[in-house]
Amino acid sequence: MEFDYDLFVIGGGSGGVRAARVAASETGAKVALAEESRMGGTCVIRGCVPKKLMVFASTYPGRVAEARDYGWNATLEGAFDWPKFRTALEAELDRLEGVYNRLLDGAGVTTYAQRAKIADPHTVELADGSRYTAKHILVATGGWPATPDIENADLAITSNEVFHLETLPQKMLIVGGGYIACEFAGIMNGLGVEVTQFYRGAQILRGFDEEARGHIADHMIRDGIRLHTGTNILRMQKAEGGGIEVVSTTGQTDIFDQVMFATGRAPNTKGIGLEEAGVALNRRGAIVVDGYSQTDVPSIYAIGDVTDRVQLTPVAIREAMAFVDTVFRGTPTAVDHKLIPSAVFTQPEFGTVGLTEEEARAQEEIEVYCTAFKPMQQSFVGREDRVLMKLIVSKATRVVLGCHIVAEGAGEMIQMAGIAIKMGATKEDFDRTVAVHPTVSEELVTMRVPTRTA
Repeated sequence: MEFDYDLFVIGGGSGGVRAARVAASETGAKVALAEESRMGGTCVIRGCVPKKLMVFASTYPGRVAEARDYGWNATLEGAFDWPKFRTALEAELDRLEGVYNRLLDGAGVTTYAQRAKIADPHTVELADGSRYTAKHILVATGGWPATPDIENADLAITSNEVFHLETLPQKMLIVGGGYIACEFAGIMNGLGVEVTQFYRGAQILRGFDEEARGHIADHMIRDGIRLHTGTNILRMQKAEGGGIEVVSTTGQTDIFDQVMFATGRAPNTKGIGLEEAGVALNRRGAIVVDGYSQTDVPSIYAIGDVTDRVQLTPVAIREAMAFVDTVFRGTPTAVDHKLIPSAVFTQPEFGTVGLTEEEARAQEEIEVYCTAFKPMQQSFVGREDRVLMKLIVSKATRVVLGCHIVAEGAGEMIQMAGIAIKMGATKEDFDRTVAVHPTVSEELVTMRVPTRTA
C-alpha cells in the first residue's frame, strides 16, 4: 500500500519535533507533523523555559540583599517591571519557536499548523477536513493542566496562563502541592507578590523524599509564603469591589487578586480519535504503550507526557530517539525509565535521583547518610539558609540507591551524581572520590558515618 507519509506526528512539543526531525533528516523518511498551537509545546512555550526565566528574575532581590551584606552598595530601584520582563519573555519564546520551525523545515518535514486527529490506524484528519495516510502515526500531544471540579473554577488561571498576566497580582493564592505549585509560589514570592498556598495533603511535594520535602517547606514558610497544608478551596466567587473571594475547607475567608490552580496535569488525549481507532487508554486517559512506545494498534505509537510514564522533557526526547531507532533504523530500543535525575526549581532548589528513603526502606535494609548545614556563602553574612545532602545506601550491596540535594544549584549537582548512580556506584566509590573544596557538593563524598539505619 502506498502512503502519503512514512510518519505523521501529532504534536509539536520537544518529543514530537525530535522524532519528526531525526526520522526525516537521518533516515530519509517522508514525515509530516501537525501542531494546533505553537511549535515547541509545553516545555518551550508554557513550561520549563519561561518558568526557569521567571525563577532567575525572582532571585535578584535576595541576591542584592546578600550583596549589601558582602560590602556592595547595591540597591534595586522601584518594583519589578513585569511588563518589561513579559515583553522580553515573549520575544524569547518567539525566537525559540522560530528555531523549532527552522529545524523542521531544514530536515524536510512538512508541517501543518492545525489540529489533527486519527481517522483510522493509517489516516490522520486535519481540522480543515483534509486527510493524509501514513505508514506510522506518532502521538506526542503532551499533557494539559487539570482543574478541580468546583463552582466558579473558571475564575482561576493555570500554569498555562500565568506567563501572560497583564499585571502581577498583589495577593495570590496558589492551589496545589506538586512541583509546579511550589515553584510558582517561590517565583511569585520573589517577585514581590503576597503568596498563599493551599495543599490538601499533609506535606508538599508528594512522592519525593520526606526529609527533603520538609526541608523545602520550612524554607518556603521562612521566606514568607503562607503555606497551608491540609487545606483546600471550599468555594470561591467574584468579590464585591474586585478580586476573588475564597472560602477554605478550614473555614477561613480571604480575597485574592488572582487564584492559580496547579493541581496536576492530565494526558492530552481527548477528541483526537484514539479510542475510535482502537488505541487503549488507562483510567487517567493516558495512552497505553509497551516498552517500545507502541500501542496495541501496531501502526500507532506514542511518546512523552501523553503516555504518563515520566513527565519530563528529556524523557520525551529520549523516547523520541528510541522510537526512531526502533521503527526507522530497525534497531528495537526500549527506554530505561529507572534512575532518572530531575530537578525541582523551588527556592531552595531540589535535585533528586533514585529511591527516596521511604521507598528504599520498604525494599531492603539501608543506611542513610544525611547532613544539613549553612553553606559558607550564607553563613558568612549570618543568613539562615541551610542545605540538605542525602545518600541512601543498600546495606547488602553498598550500592547508592538514591541521592537528594536541597541547595542552590542542586539541579546542576544532581546531573553529575545521576551519572554515578546510574552506573551503579557504591558508597565506597563515593568515599574514594577526592572532595572539591570548598564547595557544598563535597559533602556527597565526605559523609562517612550513617545518620541512621533502617
